[in-house]
Amino acid sequence: MTALERAGAAAYPAGEYVGQQSFMRAAEARTLAHQARVSPGVSVVDLCCGAGGFGRMITAESGCHYLGVDHSAGALAIARQRTGNLACRFEQAHLPPLPEGRFEVVFLLETMLAFSDKDALAGEVARVLEPGGRFAFTVEEGQPLTRQERARMPAADTVWPVELAQLSGVLRDAGLTVTWQQECSSSHHAIATALLRCYQADSPQIASQIGTRATADLITAHQLWSEWLGSGRVRKFAMVAEKR
Repeated sequence: MTALERAGAAAYPAGEYVGQQSFMRAAEARTLAHQARVSPGVSVVDLCCGAGGFGRMITAESGCHYLGVDHSAGALAIARQRTGNLACRFEQAHLPPLPEGRFEVVFLLETMLAFSDKDALAGEVARVLEPGGRFAFTVEEGQPLTRQERARMPAADTVWPVELAQLSGVLRDAGLTVTWQQECSSSHHAIATALLRCYQADSPQIASQIGTRATADLITAHQLWSEWLGSGRVRKFAMVAEKR
């Protein structure tokens, strides 16, 4: 386990870290999978899967047919290395467009924020879903960042919150109907704050791994997320939308 992973793992309650790089706990991912009716044999595509921590967990616990997609070759190499005998497949791709094929469930966990064009994303999700298929995702809810906020946030070109009313319209226009949602702002604020403390405490070791500038950006980003989630500037929701 790298210094970055050790710091990340230390921020989560016991049993809630499965190798994810997000504010989402393992139990929250299980709940979302349950609400999306993931079960043995169900075809699942996990967009922006990263190193596949949640995907491996969901596959092991549900017996689904899993495909993880991410643009990072390094993250996918880790995912494949850690998959073992699980029936997980991984593909490298820039999204959108989504992989060809039909799926019963599309996951997008903790990365809707990175898509500035939510309409194009929702349209692609609807295209690959079977009729009655489920889109299971988390979303950062709030107004667009101001110029001052964008200047403070590292990699601000990947930070695009959306208001719930706008998102509802985007999903509706794509033929997707929200069937379940749950706010998780408080729990994600707690994890963001815990990650910030762990990254600050282990910053020398992390910097030796990823570099001084990247470590400073990591800490700054988590300072902002802790501030925004704590103040209500941004709220977090887990949601499931079904294809009509």
